[in-house]
Amino acid sequence: MSISGDHTVEVAAPIARCYEIAADLERAPDWQTSLVSVDVLERDGEGRPALVETVSDAKVKTVKSRLRFSYDAPTRIDCTQEKGDVKALTGRWSFADLGDGRTRATYALDVDPGRMLGMLLRGPAVDRVREVLVVQAAEELKQRAERG
Repeated sequence: MSISGDHTVEVAAPIARCYEIAADLERAPDWQTSLVSVDVLERDGEGRPALVETVSDAKVKTVKSRLRFSYDAPTRIDCTQEKGDVKALTGRWSFADLGDGRTRATYALDVDPGRMLGMLLRGPAVDRVREVLVVQAAEELKQRAERG
């Protein structure tokens, strides 16, 4: 069983601003309510977080993950779990410049919760977790970027 999905929003802010917010992982818990904490363990050659440990509130359980990030500014940020409470996790922010200072931002997530956590996720719980982890993240980035 997998929890996967994506959510796209149109943001009244330039692509550079949307990318900057998503790439600033250390401040993500300030605007992404499902993130409890982010600890940077390694940085890449440009000083960006490359390996981070996160704690997320997935509503049915608090989940710890060690995530490896890669960047393709200003259009994409990818992450893959290296270690954590779930069996596997991949995520991606993608951004498209719509012109006139507008951006299309998409957040995609694919999580294999594993057997133990998977037993907690039945029926409507799966939809609620997807809403919190995927839809809410994209909507919260939109709110943050449009605040100026």
